[in-house]
Amino acid sequence: MDGCNMSIDALKEDALTKLSQMLDNSTCGWRQLATAAAKHPKFQCSEKEMTACSLQVLNAAGSPARCFLAHLADRRCPLDFLSRCLTEMDHREAAQLIMAELIRITAQPQSQHSRPGSRVLLTCGASGPPGLTYQWFKGNAEVSTGGSPQLVLFPLSPAHQGHYICRVSHGEKYVFSQWAHVGLVCSAGSSCSSSLFPGSVSGLQVVLQPQSQVVSEGAKLRLECQAKANPPAQVQWYHNNKPLPQKKTPLLEIPCVTTEHRGEYSCKVFNLYHEVWTDTAAVSIEPSSVSGASWVDTDSLVRDDSGSVPHTATDKVALLIGNMNYLHHTPLCAPICDVHELTNLLRQMDFKVVSLLDLNWQEMQNAVAEFLMLLDKGVYGLLYFAGHGYENYGNSFMVPIDAPASYTSDHCLCVQSILSRMQEKQTGLNVFLLDMCRQRNLNDDVIVHPGLLRVTANIVFGYATCVDAEAYEVKREDTSNGIFISFLKQRVCENEKVTVMLDRVGEDMGRCAITRGRQALELRSNLSERRALTDPIQTSDGSASQSARNHQWAVAHDLPKSQCLHFDCGVQVQLGFAAEFSNVMVIYTRILVKPEEIVSCSAQLTDFAEDVEVDLKKSNQDCLIEAGSLDLIEEELPSPDVPSLYTRICNLQRLKKELTFTVCLHYTYSNMDEEIQERLPVLVGKPLVSKLNLHERRPTRSFSTNISLDSLGFSECSSFAFAEGPALSGSMSNASSFPEETSRADSPAKLRSDNVPEETDCPEFFHTTELLVSSKSLPHTQVNETSYRFSDMCNFHSL
Repeated sequence: MDGCNMSIDALKEDALTKLSQMLDNSTCGWRQLATAAAKHPKFQCSEKEMTACSLQVLNAAGSPARCFLAHLADRRCPLDFLSRCLTEMDHREAAQLIMAELIRITAQPQSQHSRPGSRVLLTCGASGPPGLTYQWFKGNAEVSTGGSPQLVLFPLSPAHQGHYICRVSHGEKYVFSQWAHVGLVCSAGSSCSSSLFPGSVSGLQVVLQPQSQVVSEGAKLRLECQAKANPPAQVQWYHNNKPLPQKKTPLLEIPCVTTEHRGEYSCKVFNLYHEVWTDTAAVSIEPSSVSGASWVDTDSLVRDDSGSVPHTATDKVALLIGNMNYLHHTPLCAPICDVHELTNLLRQMDFKVVSLLDLNWQEMQNAVAEFLMLLDKGVYGLLYFAGHGYENYGNSFMVPIDAPASYTSDHCLCVQSILSRMQEKQTGLNVFLLDMCRQRNLNDDVIVHPGLLRVTANIVFGYATCVDAEAYEVKREDTSNGIFISFLKQRVCENEKVTVMLDRVGEDMGRCAITRGRQALELRSNLSERRALTDPIQTSDGSASQSARNHQWAVAHDLPKSQCLHFDCGVQVQLGFAAEFSNVMVIYTRILVKPEEIVSCSAQLTDFAEDVEVDLKKSNQDCLIEAGSLDLIEEELPSPDVPSLYTRICNLQRLKKELTFTVCLHYTYSNMDEEIQERLPVLVGKPLVSKLNLHERRPTRSFSTNISLDSLGFSECSSFAFAEGPALSGSMSNASSFPEETSRADSPAKLRSDNVPEETDCPEFFHTTELLVSSKSLPHTQVNETSYRFSDMCNFHSL
């Protein structure tokens, strides 16, 4: 159909809606359009019809302009006539919208392959208003002879190979055809490729691959890739699948490597038409040689100051759980900051950290099972828990957020059972940091038998408090910290034996006036070797277990890729993602492109899946703190100077299907008072830990009581193998997740007498109104220079 003869009813629904919104105003709207259209008797509306249009304002979803356009459509009003009327009334924006709808591609150019020297004809057919112009492009470059609907390539040569597209324009409005590829077909014994690539039609060839190597710490790392391409190729280096900023030359040099530079390097080589990846180069970082020597004596081992051989780990893995929002118990404040700060410190020591907030019983069971899957022979394993807890008969129990008021060991996870499972993995070091109370649970008289522990001489328990005592957190206006972490974060990165480091933490706590007589760190250990959390990682090249751990790690920490959304009004919105914890993600929206006629616009998120938790009062905020994120820093996000709206998504571990939401664009034109909205649905898959389906019931061994492995038919396999599968029919909700719920609704008085300690306020904390700024991790040289004061804190609470 010729574009000029199309009727109004041929407009797409979104275009018709947008046109109606443009005309729903009193100054230059549908009434002025009716006056202009009435010059043609066929399109003159009666007074009754005009009144019917006006009454549409009484309907919440009514539109007078939409009603008037329907009358014109009934009279088969052509789009070109409507466009002339809009131009006459000087509504250029609406006229341009109609003009864009008039341009239609009627014949798409087709890909062709022909012999050298032959004639190739590419044709683009279009319909629309008079005066259409054409411009052909090869890639992103204009073809000098491509100013007509037909593009002739003669005689065909290797230089003509590539992708072509045609732009059809009328004034400022234009549409593009589809891409068409032109290639050469060679006869036997002849060559149709360029002289740069004899016998190749790829247009891109990597001729030098980066090589795997072992580099001493402090030495220079040098990787190189070379490629032949026409047009010339560009390069982008990647480290562990993440692009390296400013590393866009064939030669990659890092003058002084550290352990953070270990991993896999690859290079993406690309030009306008092709893209290839080099082979992956594995880079290992070994301890530096003897100071001042230019060689490494392979027959001797470098020893530390104590004369012992430094120990290494095959890998280092940590599981950090912070439970705050309990359903039947006093909520806590500190775990969110404690987990975040310890996560950052452990990552500085090359730990693979899984950090999770607010887990119920089922989710804690599965999280520990996944943690165990990451352990293997020689791996350092660290488990940190911040939340409610208790200790009975020498066994420590971590309380999930859905534990009933009078909970027992059946509702909790036994730490000693987890240790028994860790020993089965032949780990190199087992560290437990338990930031919880250790009082007796009078509701629980069952003696749990987690099984005999092996004599491995590699176990360290760091308890935030001693037996039959409480652990405390300090509430502040902005953030809170547990007493234990407040001291631990100053020492944890020291290159000392784990027990020595924890001893120093205990000494620091003992010198603090407010903790003396209230909370004292207790250390239990049978560690016989000088193993430290800072020990380097050393693995055999091509280790299958190491590759499996890296794969599992990548699955659980995969963020959606940033997206650019294009709205019909011409606004482009960037959708970005940042991980605050392994089960907490922040989504931010930014306006990248805004037409001049739009005076204000914002992109807001709505319609989230029911499985996840989004605080609607804190969604779409101008800063991270207002969005509820106390730990992410805006300056660390890409382009922090660009205004953004932030929304925080919690409890991703309960996401049963792919995460979906809607981006709602609110904008206003300069000549209109009414706000317009456009909505785009977005699907981002299953981000971060949601792929592990921690909400599902699994045939796994319970960490609550001593159940035999054979009785459950447990098969030790990670859920990574079925992480993308559908949720099981018995999957748990965020309500209680116990197999057999035996809880009862107790009164608040009974709750306090059972197991939850009373809040304890200390008068000595209220002598000052000054707020303590959140502490930062200090290097070892500054620890003794800092006077850590708790006198500035207030609201002393027990866990």
